[in-house]
Amino acid sequence: MSSNSLTKYQMFVYAIDEKSLSKAARRMGCTQSAVSHGIQSLEDELGFALMVRSKSGLRLTAEGEQILPTIRGILSGQEQLKQIVSSIHGVETGTIRIGSFTSVAVHWLPSIIKQFQEEYPLVDIQLLNGDYFDIEQWLRNGSIDIGFINLPCAVECYSQALAEDRLLAVLPVDHRFASYPRFPLQQCENEPFISLLESSNHDARKAMKAAGIHPNIKYSTKDDYAMIAMVEQGLGISIIPELLLKGRNDHIVTKELVPSAKRTIGLAIPEGSMSSPVTQRFREHVVEWVKREYQKKEGV
Repeated sequence: MSSNSLTKYQMFVYAIDEKSLSKAARRMGCTQSAVSHGIQSLEDELGFALMVRSKSGLRLTAEGEQILPTIRGILSGQEQLKQIVSSIHGVETGTIRIGSFTSVAVHWLPSIIKQFQEEYPLVDIQLLNGDYFDIEQWLRNGSIDIGFINLPCAVECYSQALAEDRLLAVLPVDHRFASYPRFPLQQCENEPFISLLESSNHDARKAMKAAGIHPNIKYSTKDDYAMIAMVEQGLGISIIPELLLKGRNDHIVTKELVPSAKRTIGLAIPEGSMSSPVTQRFREHVVEWVKREYQKKEGV
C-alpha cells in the first residue's frame, strides 16, 4: 500500500475524529485545502462519498460508516508494523492514543507519562480527555489504543482493574450535615442534587440504585469541576470520587457515605485489537505505577 493512500486514510480519520477539516489539517501538519483534496481524492477512488459537510461540522455517510472501521484497522496495523520494526532494531518508537477521564488525567497521567517518556523518549503520546461514555465510544470505534475506564465497562474489551476509589458526599460548608461524621445516602432523595449527565454518572447513580434511592436531581452538567463549584455556591450536594478531590482547596465539606460506596478504575484495550509493542509497554508501566502509588498510600 502506498504512503499516499495511507495519508488519505489518516486525513479521513482525523477529519471524522475532530469533526473539522481545519483541526484535521493541524494534526496532519498541512493546510485545510490539502486535507479537503486528499479526502476528495479518496472518495473519487472509492466511488462514493464518505462524509457530509454542514454548518454543524462533519458526519459520516452510510458508506463512510461501513468503511471507517476497516480504514482504522489499516492505520493501526501500519502503526504496529512500524513499532515492531523499530523494536527489532532496538529502538522503541511509535504513537499511543490514550483515553482518560478527568480525575486520572489530572492526578495520575502527568506522573505516569513523565516517567514513561524518560524510558521511551521517542514514543509520541496523544491524550483524549472525556467522560466514561466518551471513552467507551472511543474504545468501540478504535479512536484510542488504550483507555482508563470505570469497571464494569459497557464495551467488550480487554480490561483489568487498577484501583478502588471511594465515593464521597460533597456538601456546602453551611450544610446541616456538615458537622456529622458521615453522610446518610438516603438524604439524596431530599436534598437538591447536582449530577453529571446520565450517560456518564455511573458512580453516584450506581451507588444510589444499589441503596434503592432516587436522587432529587436539580442540576446536571458534563463537567466534574463545575459540580464542585455549584456545591461551593450552595446550589445543592453531590457525590464525587475521592481522586477527583485530591489536592483541592474548595470551600466545601466532604463526608464518607453511609452505606459506603466506591468505583473501580480500570485499564482497557479495544477488543479484537492486537495492541502494539509500545501500548503493551505503557500498559505494564501504568500497572506498576499504580501499584507503587497505592503501596505508598497504604504505607506498605
